[in-house]
Amino acid sequence: MRKLLSTYRLLIAAVLTVVSAIAHAQLSIEITGAGASRFPVAIPVFENEGTLPRGVTDVVRADLERSGLFSLVDMGIAALPVTAIPDMAAIRGRGADAVLTGSIYQQGDGRFEVRFRLFDTQKQTELGGLSMRMAPAQNRAIGHKIADFVYEKLTGQPGYFSTRIAYVVKSGPTAAPRYELQIADADGMNAATALASREPIISPAWAPDGQRIAYVSFEAKKPVVYVHTLATGQRQVVANFKGSNSAPAWAPDGQRLAVVLTKDGQSQLYVLNADGSGVRRLATSPGIDTEPAWSPDGEWIYFTSDRGGSPQIYRTSSSGGSAQRVSFDGSYNVTPRPSADGTSLAFITRNSGRFQVAIMDLATRQTTILTDSARDESPSFAPNGRMILYATETGGRGVLAAVSSDGRVKQRLSVQAADVREPSWGPQSR
Repeated sequence: MRKLLSTYRLLIAAVLTVVSAIAHAQLSIEITGAGASRFPVAIPVFENEGTLPRGVTDVVRADLERSGLFSLVDMGIAALPVTAIPDMAAIRGRGADAVLTGSIYQQGDGRFEVRFRLFDTQKQTELGGLSMRMAPAQNRAIGHKIADFVYEKLTGQPGYFSTRIAYVVKSGPTAAPRYELQIADADGMNAATALASREPIISPAWAPDGQRIAYVSFEAKKPVVYVHTLATGQRQVVANFKGSNSAPAWAPDGQRLAVVLTKDGQSQLYVLNADGSGVRRLATSPGIDTEPAWSPDGEWIYFTSDRGGSPQIYRTSSSGGSAQRVSFDGSYNVTPRPSADGTSLAFITRNSGRFQVAIMDLATRQTTILTDSARDESPSFAPNGRMILYATETGGRGVLAAVSSDGRVKQRLSVQAADVREPSWGPQSR
């Protein structure tokens, strides 16, 4: 792996330009690994792209290359119009197994039409294409959609470039820190602040609709669970009981939340409706139960408990009942997060005194440690299960990182002069 990391280091973006009045800073992304076998694809510049204030071709290229699954084949500066069938034999001769062609058409209403087609140069066939209309400012969103299309056609898995991530940025002096809950595109761009506070914000969790986020804020001088609608900024307190209210996790139906409350003693799991009504205790445990996460089918809730003497991962039926221990390797396994297809579980394990991201195949219970860092926390799967976003620490400062589910591709996302923690990867866009 060290050899792989040393032979492939590519800075995709080091942009810290503020693009929004409410944005605090952009995440810069650095790739430090790549898949063992990358798919060579040619993406010539789209025809007439110069008519756009900002292009889409570079967005598509950056998305695909950042995934670690694709390598770009240089086609020079010439465009390949979407109306023409490309010389696939010649492009194949240059090493590309696929080629994307595209054109931009200016519309009379100030908008633009983007047309593209994807070809398999090995089979000499067309894989499909789309036509989309866009305002000039939508160049990044359209680029992400095109990259999602290419990713899915060539890998068979949905792309994740149109998704968003949430995280907490801590900045300012130690005596008077500022906390911001930020929402950004999956590539770290277009960061915007959803909530700013002088008190800590932790545990953001996306609702399945991608429109709401639950989190814990200490602005009332104690941990309180809120649900925040991103489009309107409207917030609702959903858990403000005596003691601590923490660790919200959405049910797949988007109607309920699992939370951890101490209102009846030590930390225990409860389920309540998204408006805070209908509080129901899930189980009674002799230990501390925390960090709940629902299985994709809504049947199970995974959680961390020390009921056996050390922190381990358990699961219980979402309707309540006895718990089953899930993790057995090692004396410390916490923060379980199931993949969207329910086949694997990401979590944090202690390995030789270091806290690292691991993944478990839930069918075989085989565990693989994916990272080589020391202070990892808060793992969160991309919607397609391909990447895992997590927080770690570099030089005493919190940064975000991502690792592929096979451990081959690694990314680091950082904001200058700030701590970045508590990441949560949003659902597939609808």
